[in-house]
Amino acid sequence: MNTPRIRVGVIGAGFVGGALVQLLSDESRHIALLDAATASLEVVGVAVRDAQKPRAGIDPALLTTDALALANREDLDILVELVGGVEPARTYIVAALRRGVSVVTANKALMAECGTELSQIAHEHGADLFYEAAVGGGIPILRALRTSLAGERIERVMGIVNGTTNFVLSKMTSEGSDYDVALAEAQALGYAEADPTADVEAFDAAAKVQILSSLAFGTELSGEEIYREGITGVRAIDVDFARRTGYVIKLLGVAERVGEHGISRRAHPALVPVEHPLASVHGAMNAVFVEGAKSGPLMWLGQGAGGEPTATAVLGDVLHAARNRVSGRHDVPFSVDDRLQSVSAGDIKSVFYISLDVLDEPGVLASVAGIFGNHGVSIQSMEQSGFGDEARLSFVTHSALTQNVHATIDDLAKLESVDSVGACFRVIDGGAA
Repeated sequence: MNTPRIRVGVIGAGFVGGALVQLLSDESRHIALLDAATASLEVVGVAVRDAQKPRAGIDPALLTTDALALANREDLDILVELVGGVEPARTYIVAALRRGVSVVTANKALMAECGTELSQIAHEHGADLFYEAAVGGGIPILRALRTSLAGERIERVMGIVNGTTNFVLSKMTSEGSDYDVALAEAQALGYAEADPTADVEAFDAAAKVQILSSLAFGTELSGEEIYREGITGVRAIDVDFARRTGYVIKLLGVAERVGEHGISRRAHPALVPVEHPLASVHGAMNAVFVEGAKSGPLMWLGQGAGGEPTATAVLGDVLHAARNRVSGRHDVPFSVDDRLQSVSAGDIKSVFYISLDVLDEPGVLASVAGIFGNHGVSIQSMEQSGFGDEARLSFVTHSALTQNVHATIDDLAKLESVDSVGACFRVIDGGAA
């Protein structure tokens, strides 16, 4: 019996692409890969920007600088896209899908922007589009949502899905570092880019929330903007307050049901109780916490980035696509639930931590408390600490509408006795974030 042969093209040979090619070429894993793919896998081309640059573990004869030509190869079965960004990655993927070539990608920005469209193109041409590595690196969370939890009613997906911000916040927590110091260390160690905006301003986390939401609830992947707050406003004093009161600060991506057909999607810092499983996720690790109506709480933890962990997730998709190719089938795209409506972040209730720097003089606390009351925001606890002729007031509220809290902050900032509003972060309390 002849063994089927599946031909694989790879666009991008950076940390992930290079690790993938080496995994596919590992002779010690040949039998395991053959069994998993039900076929022999052959890398037939690797598209790079500089074909003259030496690349460990990759045969120079495979290198090409023409990524579009690789996507259009007549004998190609699976295209792996690992260059990131929306364009030209979308052009390569569409070219392959329209020829019936299955595609595996780790491109979260592209999937968040065009995932529904690309999945439909794949379906129309009898191809697969897989993107497990787009969220959580080596954590198989998308496959779990699509298969193991396919029959479950998911109530909420909440996770630490950006390793850069988790490293920074972990350093601030464990060492008392200021934000700038912790970020500089992350950059020196290669955990953060020279321009860290996508990570620290939560663009990366927001894209991953969109992908998680599509599989958990059936929302579209069409570039809809979702609410996000970054971590640039997190200060060492906020981290210290959290520690003293039994919390840690994490950047969370959250997608949850609101009522029967409402969906809230957002990415923001939050105070997480130390007893919550997400509180113990340190360094550049990622974790996704899923709450199901019947299954209860479940959590996946692992390396959220890095060449080899991410390449293992990509390889899993390649093996899945190869099995489908051999059997003459393809996976049906996720369904979009047209009944779902996005709920504004302002209409979500949460507990909040708010800190203010105020003049240390009589009547200030009363005026501050009055503004909270004017907007229907009830104070659960308050801490005051003095320094010079000023004082710092730290509040934890009862559950309140986000829009009312933001209106409170706006009015507090107008008080002559308020020098600055330091922080306004959500608190995980009683199941809310």
